[in-house]
Amino acid sequence: MKPAWIDALYAEKFFVGCSYHETAKKNERNVCCLDCCISLCPHCVPSHRFHRLLQIRRYVYHDVVRLEDLQKLIDCSNVQAYTINSAKVVFIKKRPQNRQFKGAGNYCTSCDRSLQEPFIHCSLGCKVDFVMKRYRDLTPFLMPCHTLTLGPDYIIPQDLLTDDDMAAYETPRSTVVDGDESMSWSSASSDNNNARAAAAYAATTTHVVRKKRTGFCFCTKSANSYKQVSEDPDDISTCISRRKGIPQRAPLC
Repeated sequence: MKPAWIDALYAEKFFVGCSYHETAKKNERNVCCLDCCISLCPHCVPSHRFHRLLQIRRYVYHDVVRLEDLQKLIDCSNVQAYTINSAKVVFIKKRPQNRQFKGAGNYCTSCDRSLQEPFIHCSLGCKVDFVMKRYRDLTPFLMPCHTLTLGPDYIIPQDLLTDDDMAAYETPRSTVVDGDESMSWSSASSDNNNARAAAAYAATTTHVVRKKRTGFCFCTKSANSYKQVSEDPDDISTCISRRKGIPQRAPLC
């Protein structure tokens, strides 16, 4: 026996325009409602917010789901995962190859695709077919999952959220005030420390001030005033490296 949501992942089309929100922006259907077994767009999600929702992603023109989300629904052992944006994903459908792989190493039980060890399935669909052919029952591999929500990176249009939804996503105001107070105190202390460090640094820093049409004036800055060392450009050669002498042409042979 297979659950209905697995067939929905196979049958539903994702990353196409939603027929209910044709004129709306960002109306790609990239969420699967596991309770209703239909695909949803961001504008449809608020009406299914109490259902189990699985976000569908795209990788190399194929539909994938995060391994972390799929493991809450079914055993994903022996299924090869791929890394996308520092997150591991699993392909949903089979990806048969034109050339069958019969060399050394592991290969998929359904698609004959070469895999890394110790994996033997290249997608969720390949494992489901393998289990159904061998055991004829998928129940031992299913996980009890009563709630499944979308990740924090999923964006829902704010104009579609009700007041209750906004309250659920909003941060408590007391936490924000406490955070602001701690941030202001830390910023004030850091400003004081920076001012002290700048004063100490300025007391011992040597500056070179450019004068108009008279070359350079080499000065040292004390805590209250500048102490002039020299104004004559000829004397600065001892302090500042000047250009080398006039280059000489090599003798002609």
